[in-house]
Amino acid sequence: MMSQTTRIAFGALAAVGVAGVLTPQPAQAQWQPSRPIEFIVPAGTGGGADQMARTIQGIVTKYNLTKTPMVVINKAGGAGGEGFLDVKASRNNPHKIIITLSNLFTTPLATGIPFNWKDLTPVAMLALDEFVLWVNAETPYKSVKDYVAAIKNAPPGQFKMGGTGSRQEDQIITVAIEKSTGVKFTYIPFRGGGEVAVQLVGNHVNSTVNNPIEAVAQWRGGKVRPLCVFDDAVLPYKETIVDNLSWASIPTCISQGLNLDYLMLRGIFMSPGATPEQVNYYVELFKKVRETPEWKKLMADGAFNQSFMVGDEYAKWVAKEEQRHRDLMKEAGFLAK
Repeated sequence: MMSQTTRIAFGALAAVGVAGVLTPQPAQAQWQPSRPIEFIVPAGTGGGADQMARTIQGIVTKYNLTKTPMVVINKAGGAGGEGFLDVKASRNNPHKIIITLSNLFTTPLATGIPFNWKDLTPVAMLALDEFVLWVNAETPYKSVKDYVAAIKNAPPGQFKMGGTGSRQEDQIITVAIEKSTGVKFTYIPFRGGGEVAVQLVGNHVNSTVNNPIEAVAQWRGGKVRPLCVFDDAVLPYKETIVDNLSWASIPTCISQGLNLDYLMLRGIFMSPGATPEQVNYYVELFKKVRETPEWKKLMADGAFNQSFMVGDEYAKWVAKEEQRHRDLMKEAGFLAK
């Protein structure tokens, strides 16, 4: 109901014949991209970050969530440093976003490149990614105990652990396994998780600590076997993947005698100088993405922890993770000299 003051104002305007003044003025348009969105992946093709970025690109295209195209660009050079430095150098360019993984922390700490996550603008945590200890399905190992016993009975370094990059999350976990069990691996770095999975199927390495999404196709095909998940709780996904087994069937590494847990960020950042309005555009975009069946399928296929954060909560979480990775890398001897 209008107030008396409002009614009087309308009456006065009509009396003087200025009804045109009452025509509603269009609200100022919210910011939105005016040219293609560059979606940078600081990792190789086929890995978890690449798969997530391309799924998002497909969702955005299918549902017309943006008026301009979204283009995925892989910049894996220098353990992802190429991608981070590119976005850092693109100040005030809201048409460039980047999906991050733990190399957000590990790459600058290990290499000393002039980059820190604070050089970018946080947008949103999309999910947390799990890690699984995988072996080739042709091997006899059915548990972590079986596998560790075999390594201990072999010459030091004979067993090869494949992983993405050097001095990154895969190698950090590998060193932690070595310290927890007293075994010694020869660590073999590859450009991305997709290549890592292929190397395990081909028996070129003895094990990997790939993310679920990076090895689910090979597990479904009966080529690899999961031994444990690096989380403090069993995964909640119970849909059968192969042989009546689901992600929920995989025991935790802690329950298998490996007192380790590690989850990895899958989050979005923008170039420095982004305005709150521009950040909000992408926050709302990713909220829409998360509601689609394609996103829900990705989350289930990859057994993701579906945590979602924005704003100060997200920035505080990232700052805490940076310190945790500094401590882990110092213990592993991976900090740049």
